[in-house]
Amino acid sequence: MRRVCLTMLLCAATAAAQYKTEPAGAPPPELDAAIAGALQKVGAKIVAANGSVVCEIWLRATMPSGPKANEDGVTLPAIPHGALLGAIRFPIPGSERRRQSLKPGVYTLRFSYYPVDGNHQGVAPQRDFFILSPAAGDKDLNATPNFEALVDMGRKASGTPHPASLSFWKADADSKPGLEKQGDSDWVLQTKIGDTPVAIILIGAFAG
Repeated sequence: MRRVCLTMLLCAATAAAQYKTEPAGAPPPELDAAIAGALQKVGAKIVAANGSVVCEIWLRATMPSGPKANEDGVTLPAIPHGALLGAIRFPIPGSERRRQSLKPGVYTLRFSYYPVDGNHQGVAPQRDFFILSPAAGDKDLNATPNFEALVDMGRKASGTPHPASLSFWKADADSKPGLEKQGDSDWVLQTKIGDTPVAIILIGAFAG
C-alpha cells in the first residue's frame, strides 16, 4: 500500500539516496529496564548509502490490546491510546518535516492518532501515528497517557508546540518485510509487532 503522508525527516537526505536495514542489536541501556524487556531482542538499523546510521528502532515483542476505540480513520483501533509500542535511537541530529530538530539520543514511541480538528486535513490517509518522547522522562511501560499528556511528552522531543511524530499504520497482510521506497521520497519499514504487520515511514517528506 502506497502512503504519502506526514513523516519525520531523520537526517538530511536527497530523494535519490538509498537506504538499507541491518540488525541493530539489543535495546539501548538508556531505556527503563521494564520497557527494554518488552521490546524485540534485536532491532532494525537504517543505514544510508555512505554507511552512516540514520536511526535504530525496536518495537514491542507483542502487540498490546484493549477495548476497540470508536475512532474513524484509525487502522489499529484496538491499541490503547498512549500505549508504548517501541523505541528509537538517533546517533546523529535529525529533523522533521516541520523543521523541528531532534537531538541525538533515545526516544520512546507511543501510539496516538491525530485529532479531527481541521488542522491536520490531508496529512495522511490514516490517523495512526507514533509520538516520540525522550526516554529519560518516560519510564512506565504500562502507562497510557491521554492525548493532551502525550502531546506534552512529544513536545519535549521536538522542543516546539508541535510534538515529534512518525507516521505509522497497520500494513497489508501480504506486505514484504524490510525497507521500501514509496512515492517520491518516503522510505517505509515494513515489519511486525507480534503477529500484526505494521508500516512506519522513517525517512521522507510530506507531499502537500
